[in-house]
Formats: sequence, structure tokens, C-alpha cells
Amino acid sequence: MEIESLPDATAAAQAFAALGSEPRLDVIRALVRAGREGLPVGALQDRLGLPASTLSHHLRFLAAAGLLSQERRGRSLICRAAFGRIDALAQFLKRECCADASLSPPASSPVSSPVSSPVSSPVSSKEPAR
Repeated sequence: MEIESLPDATAAAQAFAALGSEPRLDVIRALVRAGREGLPVGALQDRLGLPASTLSHHLRFLAAAGLLSQERRGRSLICRAAFGRIDALAQFLKRECCADASLSPPASSPVSSPVSSPVSSPVSSKEPAR
């Protein structure tokens, strides 16, 4: 698998925007499940139950974002998830993981609040009167 370099914030935002619709996310997830062999457009259409014109629109959008590739094989158009790009996007999100962890209080330490909260009483099963 070819590993892509990490995208800059603009490129990452564009790719995540392409995944920001449920049908496009479904397309990518179906292609990821299909693995490196990918799926012909007809099989993808059957799996997702999308009209041909709608699927074509989503495929163009995802291809423009670099999230899938397409290859003509005879009369079939094979779509494949761009695993290198998807991995790079995941790494983009994780690259600064826990960078500010030392700035936060440890999980076992109580967090002090500038406003003191009253002591809570047991919860009543009745709703308060309004």
C-alpha cells in the first residue's frame, strides 16, 4: 500500500467534507469492505440501492477528493477505496493526539471549579412542580 503524506488542514477539510454526506460515507465504507479489488459500479449500485445518476454524482465527488480511484476494465468501471489517502486522513486526526495532555489535570485528580456546587440530594422519582 502506498502511504501518502499527511494532508494540510485545507486538503483534509476538503476530504472530510466529501465524507460529510451519508451516501458518500456509505460508498467509501462499501469500498473499504470490498478490499483492494474494489467493486464494479453496478455492484456498488446494487449494494447501496442508489439510482445510477445519484451514485455517479457521489463517485465524482469522492474521486475529486482523492478518496477513491476508478479503473476501466473492459465494459466495467471498477471503484477502489484510496486506502493511502484514508490512512493519511486518519493520521491527520491523530498526529497531535494527547499533545495537550500535560496541560490537563490527571483523571484521578478532582477538578476544581470556580463555582461551588451544592451537595446533591437523592433523586426523587417525581418531577418537580412547574
